[in-house]
Amino acid sequence: MDYVRLGSSGLKVSRICLGMMSYGSQDERAWHLPEDEAEPLVKAAVEGGVTFFDTADTYSDGASEEITGRLLRRIFGRRDGYVLATKVFYPMGAGANDRGLSRQHILAGIDASLRRLGTDHVDLYQIHRWDDGTPIEETMGALHDIAAAGKVRYLGASTMAAWQFGQAQYAARAAGQTAFVSMQNRYNLVNREEEREMIPFCLDLGVGIIPYSPLARGLLAGTRERGGAGAGHRAGAARTARSGADERAYRPADFDVVDAVRAVAASRGVPPAQVALSWLLGRPGVVAPVVGATRPGHLDDALAAVDLQLDDAEAGQLEAPYAPHPPGGYT
Repeated sequence: MDYVRLGSSGLKVSRICLGMMSYGSQDERAWHLPEDEAEPLVKAAVEGGVTFFDTADTYSDGASEEITGRLLRRIFGRRDGYVLATKVFYPMGAGANDRGLSRQHILAGIDASLRRLGTDHVDLYQIHRWDDGTPIEETMGALHDIAAAGKVRYLGASTMAAWQFGQAQYAARAAGQTAFVSMQNRYNLVNREEEREMIPFCLDLGVGIIPYSPLARGLLAGTRERGGAGAGHRAGAARTARSGADERAYRPADFDVVDAVRAVAASRGVPPAQVALSWLLGRPGVVAPVVGATRPGHLDDALAAVDLQLDDAEAGQLEAPYAPHPPGGYT
């Protein structure tokens, strides 16, 4: 495993981040794993050198944070042995102030997350989405205050337009407050729209990129056909989701990219998932893809991808079939 700085910050993280959204209540999602089934997977990730773990308050209504906290305490023992990330924004109750990025919700949200995680600080606290209903100066001020209080070590953002991210960074810097060091955005071989504005902006600012959905909900693992055969619980959920960003992952043109991934994988004698992840790890600014794992093979592919180096010709072969997506997908 390699360890790199998160953007221009001094924080070092493993090049694979284990996404903990996969672990929670099966009453909410059929593909969630309960804690006892998640534990061997998290242990295997740690044995493979993973030290970076990402969750959110909204995942499984807080159950993911509870499972994450208990597992990491048991496996590591020492709190400074791992980097823990969580998020705030989505509703965590029925009240009008139980959501968004107001000072009220951020201050309540971090305390609730710390209780569920069983720790006194979060290494990376991320805003999950943009909040049109709260002045960005209020949001950045509240985030700065919880960082100054020691509850949060670094700040990150996720999934927004580049102009919004720029507005947030400017607001923080103009006030002499804590700015974001990372951007968690949707980025993979079948959705490269972030290359237009967000990624160049992050490179200019020294912001680290920790992409989610690196395999496009499993599409780039090469186990699905154009007609949908081979899809599992989570793939089915993606097909029926309301989000256009999810539905676009099943466009016929995207399977041309999948075919290219399969071809390069066959020439290398490795699974397609390793090729897709290796390409992403080699992209400018990318620090650590957030990888979900519900089977040992998912981890094996992620760990092996760190050591798989694609040449320029292979990268070009993977990129050539790409067809642009309509803008959007920030909600």
